[in-house]
Amino acid sequence: MHEILQLVAALAASVAGLGWLALAMDVHWSQVFGDIPQPAGTVMRLRVLGAVSLAVSLWLCLGVDHASMAALVWVMALAGGALLVAFTLAWRPHWLAPLLARVPRPV
Repeated sequence: MHEILQLVAALAASVAGLGWLALAMDVHWSQVFGDIPQPAGTVMRLRVLGAVSLAVSLWLCLGVDHASMAALVWVMALAGGALLVAFTLAWRPHWLAPLLARVPRPV
């Protein structure tokens, strides 16, 4: 059971990381937040959060299986996370807003 929870956490970290990386792009930021501009330094913070989250996802996968199987599971988690983030951006982009601890206010 512990391994299943670890894999679910790896998938969640993958989705969150890809979501943060998507929000770092101007096009996706405007899809989620409309005319609210990105605060200064937000892009770099989102990129770092995304990269760290993807690394944590890989680390969790490595904790469950041997390296060759963990790499396969991680790549599949990335593919699933990318699909989930892409479909969310296509249909309900505002659902990605909770990935930010503090939603920016219009100036």
